[in-house]
This record gives sequence, structure tokens and C-alpha cells, in this order.
Amino acid sequence: VQLVESGGGLVQPGGSLRLSCTASGFTFSNYRMSWYRQAPGKERELVATITSAGGSTNYADSVKGRFTISRDNPKNTVYLQMNILKPEDTAVYFCHAAHKWAGFNYWGQGTQVTVSS
Repeated sequence: VQLVESGGGLVQPGGSLRLSCTASGFTFSNYRMSWYRQAPGKERELVATITSAGGSTNYADSVKGRFTISRDNPKNTVYLQMNILKPEDTAVYFCHAAHKWAGFNYWGQGTQVTVSS
């Protein structure tokens, strides 16, 4: 089982990034997918979630209207489009997969996002 994130980097405030997470080793379409983030000295927090078929999404209040989660099941990939980035969005972003009814769940290794001028 693997979740591989990509797309992180350094961006100026107000800029955009798109994170990708590609899954392998499990049936992607059976899993709810989420993005979490963890800033230095802070707990990991849920950023956004999308259901297994992509019909429903949820966002943390801090990112609503700026971030969009989406998925492409044939490509086994989930995305996080991040717009109007703020310095407080700086964190390591993690991809997470949770089976829609069983207890299996998996984490990616994380990708660093730094928002700074």
C-alpha cells in the first residue's frame, strides 16, 4: 500500500498550489480520501475530505472558499487545489485514505507547503 503526495513547495502569499496524492495497493474507489496538515509545534488537523465516489466534500473553516478537494478514481489520485494561500497555511500536508465501511486506513509521507514572501 502506498500514498505518494506531490506538488508542495514554496509560494508567495496569495499564490496557488495543487497537491496530488496517488494511491496504489488498494481499491481506491472504496476509500474516503482526506488531506490533513501539521504545522510546526501544532497538532495534525483535518483540511478537507471527499467521499469515495466524490459526491460530497467537507472543509475546515480556515480553508473554505480557498481550497478544493477532488478525485479521479480511474487515476487513483486525489487532489487539493489551494488558492489565495496565506502564511498560516504553511505546514506538511498529508494524504489519508479511510475505507468507507471497514477499519482500514493509510497515510502518505507528507509534502511540505511553505507560504512566505
